[in-house]
Amino acid sequence: MDRVMSIALCSGRKAIGLKEEPGFDGRVVLYPSNQTLKDYLSWRQADCHINNLYNTVFWALIQQSGLTPVQAQERLKGTVTADKNEILFSEFHINYNDEPQMYRKGTVLVWQKVDEVKTQEIRLPEEMEGKKMTITRTRTRPLPLYCDLIGDAFWKEHPDILEEGN
Repeated sequence: MDRVMSIALCSGRKAIGLKEEPGFDGRVVLYPSNQTLKDYLSWRQADCHINNLYNTVFWALIQQSGLTPVQAQERLKGTVTADKNEILFSEFHINYNDEPQMYRKGTVLVWQKVDEVKTQEIRLPEEMEGKKMTITRTRTRPLPLYCDLIGDAFWKEHPDILEEGN
């Protein structure tokens, strides 16, 4: 069964000092199998982690050490994950593992059914005129999650994502 998955990566908030809203990367892709889809999403999350670690160190070097962007880039050239973690910890007292998952893992959007409750006045027969009724509708809304989807826990918690017909 071919799987279609749309992905949107965005922060959802305007950062202080930005002149414009941040953009996002959105795609609709057809995958030949659930495993290919899971592998692709795992790669995207790992890529998010790699980019965020680099950017966390890069901007700490600029904002806290006073390096220029070129100097910060030069300092990071050839470093591996352990090197970046060491720079963050020894120079800036930042334990990267304590950073919010939103930044380390990115944002995963899943569709979730939500009950929407509204109280409203509706047209009723005369004997019930003026009464308000509570109406509950089930809607599907995107829910942002900040979690690990590389392991099995995410897929066990959200099996409906990979079910036929979704």
